[in-house]
Amino acid sequence: MSPSTAGRRTIRVELGPRSYDITVGTGVLAGAAAALPGRARVAVVSQEAIAARYADVLLAAFDAAGTDARVFLIDDGEEAKSLATVESLCRRFAAWGLLRGDAVVALGGGVVGDTAGFTAAAYHRGVACLQAPTTLLAQVDAAIGGKTGVNLPEGKNLVGAFHQPVGVLCDVATLASLPEREFRAGLGEVAKYAFMGDAELGATLADEGSAAALLARDPTVLTDVVARSAAIKAAVVSADEHERTGLRATLNYGHTLAHALETLGRYGLLHGEAVAVGLVFATELAAALDRLPAAAPAATRAMLARFGLPTAAPDGLAAADLITLMRRDKKAAGGLTFVLPAPGGGPLERVDDPPAAALERAFAAVGVAP
Repeated sequence: MSPSTAGRRTIRVELGPRSYDITVGTGVLAGAAAALPGRARVAVVSQEAIAARYADVLLAAFDAAGTDARVFLIDDGEEAKSLATVESLCRRFAAWGLLRGDAVVALGGGVVGDTAGFTAAAYHRGVACLQAPTTLLAQVDAAIGGKTGVNLPEGKNLVGAFHQPVGVLCDVATLASLPEREFRAGLGEVAKYAFMGDAELGATLADEGSAAALLARDPTVLTDVVARSAAIKAAVVSADEHERTGLRATLNYGHTLAHALETLGRYGLLHGEAVAVGLVFATELAAALDRLPAAAPAATRAMLARFGLPTAAPDGLAAADLITLMRRDKKAAGGLTFVLPAPGGGPLERVDDPPAAALERAFAAVGVAP
């Protein structure tokens, strides 16, 4: 991670000739045209409310560079992450005349980033995509690493492709307009990175003053938190781009239950909220397997509660239904697969088919009946 002008941070995702930069700071959206030089057309995929706030900055930058840019809107919510949306975008791109040498910009949160990224991967068998995330969750996680995809009724992100962006612009100024619930939900992913071992990030979340500044959306604190989180993901992606060594699966800490909660609950929980519950579940499961000390689950709950994140699943969910969905998780190899700390609280690793008693304890810890 290297500093740049005006307090900005630059993180490099090292992938040989496909390497790219993640730029974090205030006002970085204005640099979009420089990240896509020489393009005749750029399709900016966004949602109505986001485009109303931020699309003009992009359009002005592309206009100054002599690039024809147009906004293409998609619907809000996880329901928009569908093959139908991908088809609609592709048809609109084709009608406009977007070609393989042109580009797509994903301006929005995770729904936009995943959907626009997958559409870019499929359209003309792959066009360049610049990620311009406008939510905390997308800036620290979803926009980085090239995972793109859409949902099926049977589960989240079951159809997708690896399609690395040509760059990621994390403009922390966009976080000022986030609804409070969405901002706090993004802190669920930030907490995940703290548990992955960044001591300074963990100290920021644990310190009352720093936590208060983060909740107040102080741009300096936000830049540091986003950059530190992004650096962790960038390092993992650089080492295991396509999840072939198992290292990249560690980014799914807390996500096995989280994705099942989202699907079964019809996305009543925001992703970061589901991750927060998943972190409590994973910590309790690890403690039940003597991988973490007995006090770890309480410490996890305390950190998440400080940021107003849920630590229990919604009422009315059954463990059997969640297990059915967890068996479909992309990490799974025919059974149940979790990412947990190594014994003694060591680095995260894959754990297959833990004992039933440990699972029951973890489910009980998040308020799910057997």
